[in-house]
Amino acid sequence: MKIRQKNIFLQLIQLFFRDILRSPLSTQSFQTASDLINIFDIFLGYANHISAFIGNDRDKTFEFQLDEKASPGQFIMVWAPGMQEIPMSLSKTGRIKSITVKAIGPDTKRLHELTIGDMLRVRGPYGHGYEIDPEKKYLIIGGGVGTASILPAVKESGADTIIAARSERDLILRDRAMKYSRNVWIATDDGSAGFHGNAVQLMREKCKENSYDCVIACGPEVMLYFTYKACEELGLDCQLSLERHMKCGAGVCGCCVMDGQRVCKDGPVFSKAQISVMKDFGNAKRDECGRLVKFR
Repeated sequence: MKIRQKNIFLQLIQLFFRDILRSPLSTQSFQTASDLINIFDIFLGYANHISAFIGNDRDKTFEFQLDEKASPGQFIMVWAPGMQEIPMSLSKTGRIKSITVKAIGPDTKRLHELTIGDMLRVRGPYGHGYEIDPEKKYLIIGGGVGTASILPAVKESGADTIIAARSERDLILRDRAMKYSRNVWIATDDGSAGFHGNAVQLMREKCKENSYDCVIACGPEVMLYFTYKACEELGLDCQLSLERHMKCGAGVCGCCVMDGQRVCKDGPVFSKAQISVMKDFGNAKRDECGRLVKFR
C-alpha cells in the first residue's frame, strides 16, 4: 500500500474508531501510525487448523502452524465457533506454536471440544515477553495455568524451574519442562506431589541453596504479589507476567490498563522497576465493564 493511500486509510480508521480511542479507561493517546495499525489486527487474523493435541479432560495442548515470530511470554488472541475471543499464552513459540488450555469457563470448555483438523482463528502474537540474558542465572516459576507462559522461557534458558499447583491433579506441562531443565521442582498446596506448600515457600528454600540473579514468574496474582515481595526481601530482580481482562489484545480499547500501562501491549511481562510503581498490582483489577474491583 502506497504511503498516501495508507495515511488516508489510517484517517478513516481513526474516524471510525473515535469512540474507542476516546475511551475513559485508556490513559494512552493513540496518535501514531503503529498504534492505529494495531486496530487492523482486530479484524485480521489467521485461520489455522489444529495439527496435533495432547491432554486429558482437565488440560489439553493444541498445536498449529503460525509463521509469525514469537518470543517467550507473548500471547495470542484465540477464537473458534461457539466461543468469545480470548487471550492465551503460547506454550510453544516456534513455527509450530501451541496453547495449553484448562477447561475452566465456557470458552475454554469450548476449546476442549476441538480436535485435529478443526479451525482455530488466531491473532498475534502480542505483548512484551520475558527478556532472557544468557549471562544471568534465572529461577523460573509457573503457578497453575501460568506454567504455559513460562515454558518457552525454560526451553530458551534451561533455568531451574518451579511448577506449582493446588494438587498433583492440577499440574500441567511438568514432563515438557523436565526436557528443558535439569532441575524442575514441584510444589503442591496439599502435598500430593513434591514440596508440601506453595510456590513462594519453595522459592525461598531454593534461594537458600542456590544463587540467582532474577526470578521469572507467571501465575495467580496472589502468587506473583508474594513472589515480588520475596524478591524485594532477597535482593533479587524479577520479571512477572500479569493478567488482566483483555478485549482487543492490541493496546486499543484500554480495558487492561493498569496504572497507565496497557497489559496487552506494554506487558504482559513487567520488570521489577515497573511493578514497584503499580498501585493496582495485588490490589485491584477491572471487570468486563471497566469497573475497578478490589481483590480484598
